[in-house]
Amino acid sequence: MDAFEKVRTKLETQPQEEYEIINAEVKHGGFVYYQEGCCLVRSKDEEADNDNYEVLFNLEELKLDQPFIDCIRVAPDEKYVAAKIRTEDSEASTCIVVKLSDQPVMETSFPNVSSFEWVKDEEDEDVLFYTFQRNLRCHDVYRATFGDNKRNERFYTEKDPSYFVFLYLTKDSRFLTINIMNKTTSEVWLIDGLSPWDPPVLIQKRIHGVLYYVEHRDDELYILTNVGEPTEFKLMRTAADTPAIMNWDLFFTMKRNTKVVDLDMFKDHCVLFLKHSNLLYVNVIGLADDSVRSLKLPPWACGFIMDTNSDPKNCPFQLCSPIRPPKYYTYKFAEGKLFEETGHEDPITKSSRVLRLEAKSKDGKLVPMTVFHKTDSEDLQKKPLLVHVYGAYGMDLKMNFRPERRVLVDDGWILAYCHVRGGGELGLQWHADGRLTKKLNGLADLEACIKTLHDQGFSQPSLTTLSAFSAGGVLAGALCNSNPELLRAVTLEAPFLDVLNTMMDTTLPLTLEEIEEWGNPSSEEKHKNYIKRYCPYQNIKPQHYPSIHITAYENDERVPLKGIINYTEKLKEAITEHAKVTSEGYQTPNIILDIQPGGNHVIEDSHKKITAQIKFLYEELGLDSTSVFEDLKKYLKF
Repeated sequence: MDAFEKVRTKLETQPQEEYEIINAEVKHGGFVYYQEGCCLVRSKDEEADNDNYEVLFNLEELKLDQPFIDCIRVAPDEKYVAAKIRTEDSEASTCIVVKLSDQPVMETSFPNVSSFEWVKDEEDEDVLFYTFQRNLRCHDVYRATFGDNKRNERFYTEKDPSYFVFLYLTKDSRFLTINIMNKTTSEVWLIDGLSPWDPPVLIQKRIHGVLYYVEHRDDELYILTNVGEPTEFKLMRTAADTPAIMNWDLFFTMKRNTKVVDLDMFKDHCVLFLKHSNLLYVNVIGLADDSVRSLKLPPWACGFIMDTNSDPKNCPFQLCSPIRPPKYYTYKFAEGKLFEETGHEDPITKSSRVLRLEAKSKDGKLVPMTVFHKTDSEDLQKKPLLVHVYGAYGMDLKMNFRPERRVLVDDGWILAYCHVRGGGELGLQWHADGRLTKKLNGLADLEACIKTLHDQGFSQPSLTTLSAFSAGGVLAGALCNSNPELLRAVTLEAPFLDVLNTMMDTTLPLTLEEIEEWGNPSSEEKHKNYIKRYCPYQNIKPQHYPSIHITAYENDERVPLKGIINYTEKLKEAITEHAKVTSEGYQTPNIILDIQPGGNHVIEDSHKKITAQIKFLYEELGLDSTSVFEDLKKYLKF
């Protein structure tokens, strides 16, 4: 009761915000499990929006700093619930297991858990499978039972350090899949959901360059894989008792330049969430008659947010963009129609424009861009421009809703998202054309995008800024070396700037896992020489640079702080040397290194970071930031 009252008091005293971030939520049986304040709670499905909920566990008992629930899984018969708890300043996690009864109690906890799933064995006993993460590497799978028959045993260990392991329970809960992957190759084992103590069954032994993921329906496996030509994802299927690759039959192929974002399986339908030529689509495949319905989604939408859904009649999901909060949509199979959430229409729909443009890179490739600006903006050439880039690991540039991006557009900024090679926006080949010894393609694409924007009347170099985080720092840093005159200011967060020395250090946790992306400079002279051509740290020289604001995290395990500090010091020395030989009155660029405490890699919602970056951009461009910070207060608590 004390915990319940504490949560209620906290909720009543919180200021109302126009938008809220929804934490992990799971529906199981007739209940919804979610985080409310500092507690794991559940409520009846129809009462989920009310204050009538049951407190299952108070996160404050873990004595962590500002903990939040990252993931929730409920045991099949709702005897237990497991939740992964994290904090904003660390990637470490704790998995708690709560026994559900009249007085819920924490049964146990496991440290450093990555993925976890429940199955029920032949004796109706709940079995929790989970993966253990050590030094960012995930190689071990455990299984545990609770109550009178308590046990915890290691079940599988991956020996190859370049691979990682994660668990996935098929939509119908028939099989638990053990997925063993690196950046380009995968292998999947099946654990029978009815007999979880039996030895797992291998679907297909790993073949270099072949990726595959598995779903199940009616004794058939549906396999999303890049095997065969073209080497893009396609959907195949086979009988569950003959899973090897020679039995896979082609079921559905994608169009060229298509990224498969996700797949959801239902009793009579398979739903594919796609990005084709920089626009979003949903393909609904009827499994009874192999019919296909392709739905083009609203042009403002830039990303999907998947909904954990157990309703066999509907497929719900959300659409979002960097400047528009998520909006719910539901495809209803019986009607064969897509329904959108009704209610207040966001004013940004009419007050802003979203454009899909293309830039021609120097080898002739067309590089997609997504551009946002106010509808009533006049003389766009005199407006400030913020460019975003990533271009690594086959991952899409993040285009989820960010309040600070919304505020910038409202204040007259142009936002441009450059989907360069190395990312995944146009499929697997788009990634392949921007990794290893093709990484310079991504740099050429970024240069072409910015020049195209300027040529088409979007801003000018003196008002152009660039933002990147993590591996996106490679292309951003490389551009600062090769074409600094295109930019006025740059913000980097946890940037990867010293590629060569990092990849030469095999004692770092991710070096072996990252070889498929950057190469192996320790043993391959070709890779070493190629990295030297673009590595931001290696190519610093006395010249003019844009002003750069770097946010780094003290105990970041993914991007070592040492490399960022070395880059910053070398950059300052080069700027000082350049200033000595320039004419009097030369304005030296500002180089700011902001080291934040904590061991997380990127803290997306850090108000301190957001404030510092926006303040930096406005000051560098000589703009008045008063109104932008007033507008930010609508979305963020300061």
